[in-house]
Amino acid sequence: MFGLFKKFQAGFAKTVSALAGKTAALFGHKAVDAAALAEIEEALYSADFGVETTGEILAEIKTAVRKDPGLQGRQAAELGAAVLARVLAGSEGRIEGGARPPAALAAENTTGCLVPPATPTVIALIGVNGSGKTTTAAKLGWRLKQEGHTVMLAACDTFRAAAVEQLKAWAGRLDLEIVASRTGADSAAVAFDAMQAARVRGRDFLLVDTAGRLHTKVNLMEELAKIRRVLQKHDPAAPHHAWLVVDGSLGGNSVEQARVFHKSFGLTGLVVTKLDGTSRGGALAAIWRELRLPIYFIGLGEQPEDLQPFKVGSYARAVFGLEDKQD
Repeated sequence: MFGLFKKFQAGFAKTVSALAGKTAALFGHKAVDAAALAEIEEALYSADFGVETTGEILAEIKTAVRKDPGLQGRQAAELGAAVLARVLAGSEGRIEGGARPPAALAAENTTGCLVPPATPTVIALIGVNGSGKTTTAAKLGWRLKQEGHTVMLAACDTFRAAAVEQLKAWAGRLDLEIVASRTGADSAAVAFDAMQAARVRGRDFLLVDTAGRLHTKVNLMEELAKIRRVLQKHDPAAPHHAWLVVDGSLGGNSVEQARVFHKSFGLTGLVVTKLDGTSRGGALAAIWRELRLPIYFIGLGEQPEDLQPFKVGSYARAVFGLEDKQD
């Protein structure tokens, strides 16, 4: 946990420095006064935590200051982290599925009988171009493989130039199976072929990288709906997960993206990328408050291992520059 926290802390360095730069009282031993409270409030707004979350954090600290005028900055930071953790309670996403039915495995192992292909757990990664969908697909595939699962990638972003080649390059680097075609090919056809291949080969997970922008928003939504329909020819429940991948540096704009995609496609979760280079790491709290979309992973760097499972406690304490509490 400590190592994971260090990665969180490094990833949120700009968010933390934004808060620290506004008021040394938040991290030091100086008593919190009205000026410090105003600066904390400004810093939270600048980091895109939103009106509700910022208001709750400030209200808690102000109440504590009224009870104890000598309240130290470190204590204020602890209170802020506790409120943020409370706001995000229940937001940690957990992947279910990914294992072949035990009865099927037993039949294969002991009788040699032909067993119908297992249906993989399908995760569709959705979002606008530039959000990090393609690299997230590869990193997620690597993480699942490290955990002992079998994984296949589907290169269904056939609209963006070089997206297919980018995912193929990642697949080669990380030794992941991939089903791909050429740029401009029918993305739904690629999804259909990938689902069929994943079933026949008994793969645990199929990760579908989708297009981020077509000529109009209507075209994009139609393309996503078509991918869903062809996946459901193999499994009526597919995709089992539909995760929006958002660029954490966009701040409040990522909230609007979540609204649009959730209304049109029906999202089941969130991945927030590029949090290692932004001072606007608070928008995920606003998305959770409004849409209640579980947050599965956050991106804290360029390497495969920098896609980290979202941990509320580590996130909340890193934002306020505090050491993580050990379990």
